[in-house]
Amino acid sequence: MVSHSELRELFCAADAVCFDVDSTVIREEGIDELAKFCGVEDAVSEMTRRAMGGAVPFKAALTERLSLIQPSREQVQRLIAEHPPHLTPGIRELVSRLQERNVQVFLISGGFRSIVEHVASKLNIPPTNVFANRLKFYFNGEYAGFDEMQPTAESGGKGKVIKLLKEKFHFKKIVMIGDGATDMEACPPAVCIKRTNIFPVVFLL
Repeated sequence: MVSHSELRELFCAADAVCFDVDSTVIREEGIDELAKFCGVEDAVSEMTRRAMGGAVPFKAALTERLSLIQPSREQVQRLIAEHPPHLTPGIRELVSRLQERNVQVFLISGGFRSIVEHVASKLNIPPTNVFANRLKFYFNGEYAGFDEMQPTAESGGKGKVIKLLKEKFHFKKIVMIGDGATDMEACPPAVCIKRTNIFPVVFLL
């Protein structure tokens, strides 16, 4: 386990900090909450567990889960309005401290942009600093798939986003914080920290 002093050094040296969202910035797994809202929770939860562990390629698992859920635009909007995600205790303070130090903060998620942008707004993170999957809908609002061209739609995608950020902004050191296999795939190019280690940092920065 990383010591508090090592964590402080990592955060103080970082040009940018990237957070996974589900079960890291928020308490929930967004796709599981959407599945619950749409009445297919049990089947989708097991697929999420396997995907997080890396047992199934991420894009295959996402395709399979969404084919079961078939969420409409209205259902996604109602989920956010009626059951908004809950921020993990300490995250608001940590993001605020980083922003006060002029550290760029990004949200990189295998979840859905509509939900992640809602979370970002609560943390004063601009939409331009959000990387997540886009759901697609037909003109009548029915589910039409997802944008498979997004890097976050596949295994290794978070690493691709971090590489892009390094090239675009010339960051020297990026810290990635998360709890799943797709987060660990981002290291390198980022320095990875498990979610359970981060929140004491709030009191150190």
